[in-house]
Amino acid sequence: MKINKITKEELELMSYDDIAFEILKEVNKQMKINDLFHKVCEILKLSEKQFEDQIADFFEMLTTDKRFTMLENGFWDLKEKHSEKVIIDEDDDEVFVEEPEEPSDEETNFYDEEEEENDEDDLKDLVVIDEEEEENL
Repeated sequence: MKINKITKEELELMSYDDIAFEILKEVNKQMKINDLFHKVCEILKLSEKQFEDQIADFFEMLTTDKRFTMLENGFWDLKEKHSEKVIIDEDDDEVFVEEPEEPSDEETNFYDEEEEENDEDDLKDLVVIDEEEEENL
C-alpha cells in the first residue's frame, strides 16, 4: 500500500508505528528516528511542537514494536529485512539466536569493577545470630 494513496481519514485512524511501518516499507531503506518521525509528522500535518512533544513516545513505540529493529548508528528498519544468525551447538543440542549487535560492555557497564573485586571484603564483617540473640538486641 502506498502511503500517499491512503486517505486522510484512514491516516488519522492509524498509529504512528503503523505509519512508520508503511514509510519504511515504501522507501525500502533504513532511516534515523528523527527523519522517520518527521516523515510521519509531515504526512499527518503535525507541527514542530507536536514533533518535539511526541518524539520520545514514538521512540518507545518503536522499541516495543516487534516489527522494527534498531541498527548500528541509530538507524531503524523493518525487522523482516534482517535475519538473525542461528547457532546450533551440536554437543549440547541447544540453539542460540544471535541478535543484532548490542553496545559493547564498555558502554553498558553500570557498576564499578572495583566493587566486584571487593565483594569478599564485604563479608568479613558478617555475623550470624540465632533468634534468641536477635530478641536480646
